[in-house]
Amino acid sequence: MDPLDAYIAKSAPFARPILEHIRALVHKACPHAAEAMKWGMPFFMTHGDNLCNFAAFKQHCAFGFWKGSLLEDKHGIIETGEKNAMGSLGKITALEDLPPDKILIAYLKEADKLNKEGIKVAKAPAAAKKELAVPPELTAALKKNKAAQKVWDGWSYSHKKEYSEWISEAKTAATRDKRLAQAVEQIAEGKDRNWKYR
Repeated sequence: MDPLDAYIAKSAPFARPILEHIRALVHKACPHAAEAMKWGMPFFMTHGDNLCNFAAFKQHCAFGFWKGSLLEDKHGIIETGEKNAMGSLGKITALEDLPPDKILIAYLKEADKLNKEGIKVAKAPAAAKKELAVPPELTAALKKNKAAQKVWDGWSYSHKKEYSEWISEAKTAATRDKRLAQAVEQIAEGKDRNWKYR
């Protein structure tokens, strides 16, 4: 059995007509669309890129445009923000929840055009890393131990942060000194803060 046929067949009875209708509309708008299963959901692809997808849940269906944020949305049908967690059209529980066929077909054609032109959704800029606050006593101790300093310099932000916080959180000078000695020894051996639990 075709994977999409199988997906629709095992969906809840209320969902089947919704999924079949959306599938038919996709192929009406984009006869060249290919079907695929990705992440356990049916996807439609055009020009080598994702066009849209749908999914069935226990009590609702969801439909999503892969590049929904780039569509003009002249009719205000696309859910954005937190509501977008339910797909581009929100929770769909019946055929009546879908926009009119003519409108959905127009959106599908617009999404297909974006794929044909190779337009991509801009990736969100990577969040700037916070400056790591390394306790001055740790910096001084590392300078005295070349092996530990070498390991430290090559380490990831998270490994450095774990040791820095561990030393900073010491409540007494004695505890801090004990942790400092232990940290330098372990760092010199290439052991991250949680090496015992790995």
